[in-house]
Amino acid sequence: MHSPFRVGVTPDFYAEVKGKFEAPVESKLGNLAWLDAQPMPAQPGNVVSATSLNDYDAVLALAVKFTAASVAGVTRTALISRWGVGYDMIDVDALTANDIALAITPGAVRRPVSEAILALILALGSNVVGQDRLVRAGKWRGDLPRLGRSPQGRTLGSLGCGNIAQELFRMARSIGFGRFLAHDPYVSPDVAQSLGVELVTIEELFAQSDYLTVNTPLSPATRGIVSADLLRRMKPTAYFINTARGPIVQEAALIQALSENWIAGAGLDVFEVEPLPMDSPLRQLDNVILAPHGLAWTEELARDNSLEACDNILTVARGETPTAIVNKEVLARPGFQQKLARYRRPI
Repeated sequence: MHSPFRVGVTPDFYAEVKGKFEAPVESKLGNLAWLDAQPMPAQPGNVVSATSLNDYDAVLALAVKFTAASVAGVTRTALISRWGVGYDMIDVDALTANDIALAITPGAVRRPVSEAILALILALGSNVVGQDRLVRAGKWRGDLPRLGRSPQGRTLGSLGCGNIAQELFRMARSIGFGRFLAHDPYVSPDVAQSLGVELVTIEELFAQSDYLTVNTPLSPATRGIVSADLLRRMKPTAYFINTARGPIVQEAALIQALSENWIAGAGLDVFEVEPLPMDSPLRQLDNVILAPHGLAWTEELARDNSLEACDNILTVARGETPTAIVNKEVLARPGFQQKLARYRRPI
């Protein structure tokens, strides 16, 4: 085997998460004589090069891109450990074909993202932003354009019913929602029933939800799935919340829905183009709350993402398989199993 076990940390960590991830990573990887964790060199265009990648047994990755060219001819790397759960920037099929596993951190994101969604639900219903602007303008409650709206008895819907949505439904129950709906062709009816969630068609989901949340990965099947037709089905009193991925939504249609009051408002932490362009019409709308794809970035998320991602790396370094593997088909490939075999040793 290669010695020491080399871990590359993608350079975007030091721009986007600097000062927030180092301590937990050091606590996991810093005192192991047989392991060397170092920042990777700059990756032009934010795309990892095969030459750079092949220097490492595992990579701790934030938001760099891994394309087919990134892994072409790479023989050393066994694992990409993603700090988070989204992997639309990674060519998963290419990783599999090159005997590289992709692991994510579902345990770390479950609670913070659910809390972020609930924060948007409560802020939209209570018109927190509007009230803040009112006071800053020197006005008072007599000038409020509308009363707030409690979630009690209302319908919470989710496009997707996986890890985050299930936690959201558990947490939302205590707030008093009257009904839970979800559309997800992959979730078990037994799981949905255990959560008190009704599985419905996507058209029913949009038509009946008072708060419609997006909790599905970005994939060819979900890209642009939220269309003008679906948004037109929503109640004019309903709110739309997206903390998943921007391209799941046809943004021009959402802007029209907000501008023409098809819906009451929206809470958006993600966008088709990020950072949000300065000329985006979303910036001018009063019925939308905007966040920089960071609403769930709590101290706990930074800590737990780092710890879980490092645990994935250490599992592979022991010659074992992490539980949160995305491309499970890689496990049956002889090339990947040979990589694990070369790492097996007592730790």
